[in-house]
Amino acid sequence: MDIFSFTAHFGTEEDCRIHFKEQRDKIGVSCKCGHQEHFWIKSIWSYECKKCRKRISLKSGTIMQNSNLSFLIWYKTMFLMSVTKKGFSSKEIQKQLGLKRYEPVWAMVHKLRKAMGTRDEKYTLEGMIEFDEGYFTVESSEIEQEKGIRGRGAVGKQNVAVMAESTPLENMETGEKSKSYRYFKAKVLETHLSLEINETIKESIDNQSIVFTDKSTSYVDISDFVELHITEKSDKETTSETLRWVHITISNAKRNLLGNYHKIKRKYLQLYLNEFIYKLNRRYFGDQLFERLIIANITAV
Repeated sequence: MDIFSFTAHFGTEEDCRIHFKEQRDKIGVSCKCGHQEHFWIKSIWSYECKKCRKRISLKSGTIMQNSNLSFLIWYKTMFLMSVTKKGFSSKEIQKQLGLKRYEPVWAMVHKLRKAMGTRDEKYTLEGMIEFDEGYFTVESSEIEQEKGIRGRGAVGKQNVAVMAESTPLENMETGEKSKSYRYFKAKVLETHLSLEINETIKESIDNQSIVFTDKSTSYVDISDFVELHITEKSDKETTSETLRWVHITISNAKRNLLGNYHKIKRKYLQLYLNEFIYKLNRRYFGDQLFERLIIANITAV
């Protein structure tokens, strides 16, 4: 969707409200009492539960709940976040929206990034999986800089588990073999221990999968949680062939985050990765990405 199409469809606050209600009605509205049938009171833009008569505003139960920003502002932000692969910083979105205060924009953008992550958490990877860790640049405190840690856990670096799901392909005429890559995941790790790697594998990957990694000592127990675990010595050949796409993803993510956001605090790195992976997993969606982000907005809570 380009800017002209967006403006034609969502030029007013009412346009956005009507569209958002249509999406909520498709998904369904659930009252706290558990009942799912409601009246619609248009005069106050709210639902009323047919059982307990409790009223539910259009924003209630979504990530927009308790937000004073208009539907039009939320829609414009979702459009900006879905219209480009690279993304916008909160400061740039504030500028594009013409808003005076930065804090509400920052909170809104991070809520949307959290919704993206919540949506992707619903799915597990399956089949053949590449798994490795990347070290992302983060803003370091003065205390960390004074410690001057090097190697794993170095100052200004954060380790992230990155996974790439692939499907083997073979050309029946030529016999040439290749792989088609479908979905990805990225998770910020708190430690370098195998225990956390194991938990990440269990949460993210189907237990019938085949997982490829290097020979890191943190990966020694992976075979306990999947069908087959294949390890190879970490070298240029492994990086360019066996773990090719997971390393391409790490490289692209680093370049994207550094180019757009410069200094990212460690505690917010997962949110930025959520946005990158969400768009990567939906790279063929085109105009539908905007609609999918609205659905994520509704279902993330």
